Amino acid sequence: MVNIEYHKKNLENSHWHRVTRPGPVLPELDGGVEADVVIVGAGFTGLSTALHLLEAGRSVAVVEAAEPGFGASGRNNGQVIPTLTRLDPDEMVAKYGDAGDRFADLVRDSASILFDLVRRHGLAAEAEQNGWMQPAHTPGRLKISEKRFRQWEKRGAPVAMVSREEMESLTGSPIWFGGWRNASGGHINPLALAREMARKVVELGGRIFVRSPVRSFARTGDFWTVETGRGSVKARALVLSTHSYTDAFVPELQPKLAKEVVPVLSWQMATEPLSDNVRKSIIPGRQAVSDTHGDLYFMRYDARGQLVTGGALVVPTNGHERLKGRIGDRLQRIFPQIGDVRFTAVWNGFIGMTDDYAPRIHALGPSAFAWVGCNGRGVALSTALGREFARAVQGESLDRLALPVTDIRPLPFHGMVRRLAPLMLLEYRRRDALEIS
Repeated sequence: MVNIEYHKKNLENSHWHRVTRPGPVLPELDGGVEADVVIVGAGFTGLSTALHLLEAGRSVAVVEAAEPGFGASGRNNGQVIPTLTRLDPDEMVAKYGDAGDRFADLVRDSASILFDLVRRHGLAAEAEQNGWMQPAHTPGRLKISEKRFRQWEKRGAPVAMVSREEMESLTGSPIWFGGWRNASGGHINPLALAREMARKVVELGGRIFVRSPVRSFARTGDFWTVETGRGSVKARALVLSTHSYTDAFVPELQPKLAKEVVPVLSWQMATEPLSDNVRKSIIPGRQAVSDTHGDLYFMRYDARGQLVTGGALVVPTNGHERLKGRIGDRLQRIFPQIGDVRFTAVWNGFIGMTDDYAPRIHALGPSAFAWVGCNGRGVALSTALGREFARAVQGESLDRLALPVTDIRPLPFHGMVRRLAPLMLLEYRRRDALEIS
């Protein structure tokens, strides 16, 4: 069982919570409600789906166990990355066929879909579409960069290879051997984005019910009914967008879906604001950066000039304090000019990992969809998939959508895998030390 109080405390102690204005005041679900579409979960997927449906004139009810942005959507680094972790376009097509071809186009456009949504609705989310870079930490990883660049360039993405000299100029660090970049990426304040999306949903006439964990959902005749402890929603269509928190509040909600993904703690942290002179020499263009380490090196600025970064731990005990020294030392190795590093906040939350690092998209029944497996690329992808789910529940044919639907495939020995998953970090570190020939 997930420790909800632990996760609540981590969100409240996060940098994003401290710098973000409160979201709209929302009611709990009490009694019966009807809508065209019921959405379970008020993260990026659920709220994006709701916004796209409201733009199309549909009525929407969103039911959330906690508050908008409580889960992964409000806790992440906020990088808007228009790629997947491992699957590149050719692999997507090989894995999913024609649906994979459409899905690759959606991933290509995912960052722009998010930033366009922000601009269209005037969402105050500290959004900066100034690009994303993936530096290569060894010469061999540069070969992977070249492969990814070629595939995305062929698909029309705004990408470019970056030489070692240019990467040093762009990042302010000599540790990388070059890499590639995508101009459509960037970063946002993720909790602000979730709360602003919720505000806009309500402004457009949608309903969001909070502190209302869904206990069950079922289809009777032409309708889906979602049940909470004190109320219910009846709708013709359903989107389940609970991701890594599917079994967090009600373990029996959708156990097979919950066992398809392994929730892994992702640790984030924010430095004190860096001086103007330091910011001029460290990522002066303010791009989002995440490199080729399995034990990932990643960072971006927020609107206050604070560097938001993070790390990973095998054992989470006292992780908030242990990471300050470890990641502070890492930043000084990467950017010697940074000086003494102090952190104002350290927090964590789940990201959903699948065994093949691919997202899993499912049809739960007539006009009902779900997905899991962001694998660290959820900000842009979740928002873009919201658009596709909105089209799907309105009746558009799947052969026109970027939804490579597959059957739910629970991971064997899920409980054991979930307990042992942090040990994979040791294997990632071993691989990070190896050169690719």
